[in-house]
Amino acid sequence: MELTSPGAATLRRDPDQARGGGGTGDAETADVALAASGDGSAFERLYRAHVARVHSLARRMINPDVADDITQDVFVRAWSKLGTFRGEAAFGTWLHRLAINVILARRTTLSTERGRYHDAEHALDAVPGRPVVHELSLDFQQAIGRLPDGAREVFVLHDVEGYKHEEIADMLGIVPGTSKSQLHHARMALRKHLE
Repeated sequence: MELTSPGAATLRRDPDQARGGGGTGDAETADVALAASGDGSAFERLYRAHVARVHSLARRMINPDVADDITQDVFVRAWSKLGTFRGEAAFGTWLHRLAINVILARRTTLSTERGRYHDAEHALDAVPGRPVVHELSLDFQQAIGRLPDGAREVFVLHDVEGYKHEEIADMLGIVPGTSKSQLHHARMALRKHLE
């Protein structure tokens, strides 16, 4: 894919792909170019390839009750912003960052910003522990959902999604030390809940 001007992508056929040697990355690159030019079918293929990851991220970062709406918002935003995709990174990486931005914006609009970061040493002591059950399975998703908002965001971004503390701090508008502290509190609360 070659970008000829902002918002306009031109697809060039790879000679190896024409002979059947292209991989899935080539197909995705082609779909991105086609979708950027307005092809709804190509965008649908991109949607199907990435919807599960975006939905999972939304469910973990904010709330399972609004994950469907947020996922829809992410893909609406992706469709409208597809012309800004420059191809410097994989489409999935670009979409993931877009999803995080949409999720963080939604969190603000849902007025969950208040009380997001608790720096008190015992702030997570109020998180209830896991009730004694004789089942062998652990409900890790439920445990993550019980974390305070700030701790849950940092835990998901760091331990699940693999971002560094400096990147998380930049995304959330905090200092790296707060990110580290929130991650520590989240891990301790999860350990307590899952014991």
